[in-house]
Amino acid sequence: MGQIKIYGLRSSLYPIRQIFSDILHSCVTEAFQYPENKRAHRLFYMEEGDFLYPEGRSEQYTIIEISLLEGRSTQAKKDLYQLIFKRFEEQLAISPNDIEVTLTETPRCNWGIRGKSGDDLILEYEVAV
Repeated sequence: MGQIKIYGLRSSLYPIRQIFSDILHSCVTEAFQYPENKRAHRLFYMEEGDFLYPEGRSEQYTIIEISLLEGRSTQAKKDLYQLIFKRFEEQLAISPNDIEVTLTETPRCNWGIRGKSGDDLILEYEVAV
């Protein structure tokens, strides 16, 4: 299970929101062998002056925060980062310098999903990839 928050300037992110989500989802499904039907993305559109970012970044600067069940290998995480950097540059001309990704993993018991504790769920996909 994963929840994804995407932060960016409204002027840059809003016009490309669907393709951005599609590309990101393709990266997650490939790197984590994640089911296609498990997309949970939330986009946070920031106004100029409300989204301060480091020097050397452009208006396309975007932060991606992914909360997920623990268990992915270090290699799967590195694969995810590389897919994101590559696909966003190739398909949307967003420089890897303008993308930051944070993964936050928590134990299954820290999730409440579909009326159950996450450690009581039977998932139709493998977490340990």
